[in-house]
Amino acid sequence: MEPALPRMLTFKELLRLVPYSRQHILRLEKQGKFPKRVRIGPRRVGWWLSEVLDWLHARAADTTPAMAPR
Repeated sequence: MEPALPRMLTFKELLRLVPYSRQHILRLEKQGKFPKRVRIGPRRVGWWLSEVLDWLHARAADTTPAMAPR
């Protein structure tokens, strides 16, 4: 079985995975709190799927469960 090839996400695909606005993603990137985009053409950028999934898993691991209503 061949290993899976690395996958690059477009901005539209990224927005389906990450429930943030474009502006918030840009802010997080500038602060170093989100995976860096990769320039793949003069007017095209992408994100490595593996880096985004790692970021999402780390965020999920850092959250505490919401308190149950009384």
